[in-house]
Amino acid sequence: MNPAYLALGGLLLVGTVVDILWTTLWAEGGAGPFTSKMMRWTWSALEWGSGGRSRVLTFAGPVILTLTLVFWLLFIWMGWALLFAGGTDAIYNTGTGRAVSWADTIYFAGYTVFTLGNGGFSPKEGVWQMATVLATASGMLFVTLSVTYLLSVLSAVTQKHAFAGGVTGLGTDADTVVRAFWDGEGFRGVDHQLDTFSDQVNTLTANHKAYPILHYFHSKQAENDPIVAVVVLDETLTLLRFGLAERNRLSGALLKGARSSVEDYLSTLDALSTSAGSVDRDPPPPDLDSLRDAGLPTVSGERFADSFDDDLNERRRTLLAFVESGGREWPSTKEQ
Repeated sequence: MNPAYLALGGLLLVGTVVDILWTTLWAEGGAGPFTSKMMRWTWSALEWGSGGRSRVLTFAGPVILTLTLVFWLLFIWMGWALLFAGGTDAIYNTGTGRAVSWADTIYFAGYTVFTLGNGGFSPKEGVWQMATVLATASGMLFVTLSVTYLLSVLSAVTQKHAFAGGVTGLGTDADTVVRAFWDGEGFRGVDHQLDTFSDQVNTLTANHKAYPILHYFHSKQAENDPIVAVVVLDETLTLLRFGLAERNRLSGALLKGARSSVEDYLSTLDALSTSAGSVDRDPPPPDLDSLRDAGLPTVSGERFADSFDDDLNERRRTLLAFVESGGREWPSTKEQ
């Protein structure tokens, strides 16, 4: 018996099992300790190697997801191999009856974990037979969990792209979205649309908490990037709340609910991010001139500027930091 192999194999198995269950089953717990570090290190390496280029960063999500699944299965395999190697003649060759080599032990652990059937080796009677059963059960369970996690992440990626496309489909900047809602006299249908966007942002926030890897799925087109869509939505809320004449403003409760959804999303991103946080400059303000040219009743530029309090300015700087950390530009009419 080799206590070192037994201890190392046990630690590897327990650590991997905890990380898998933490990541896949704990919706509010984020990713497990190993997975969290691996995601951050991989993203940082790709960001450094690419110089922040958006095209390269589009590979980050698939690469991190693949590495996560590979390491989980590899560590389960190696953990069982070390346990079997630590036992005294835990495995024997059914043809010769002799003890097996290291390579044979790894092979036995692999085909047991991945339930491939009989590979010409058998466990010693007693505790090692039970260990083999547990190895098979762990393989079936964690392979299934890994596949389920993969499908759930891909579904969440689709949802975040759908949200981004829904917002930027109305306009790639806030004043364009506001003009899209204006019917010449008021904002017909905007209440329902803002409710829909709020629900989608809440879903996006919940998905990021359950699947932190979503933070590393970077879109090639800015129109499909949720953080760009959130900027457009937040700036739209600012225009609807402060930029329009008093008689044309929407319900404060409606705007507050939508703004709360944005703030929850930013808080979640801030907990996941390694580089973004805030910047020391303000992004360009929404464009009131284009609204006036379209016939919308607006407040004066001075009054609009005075409505930007500390909380609003800090949130806009935080949004700018997230936009720039993803290699994007602030969506603004004045920048086009």
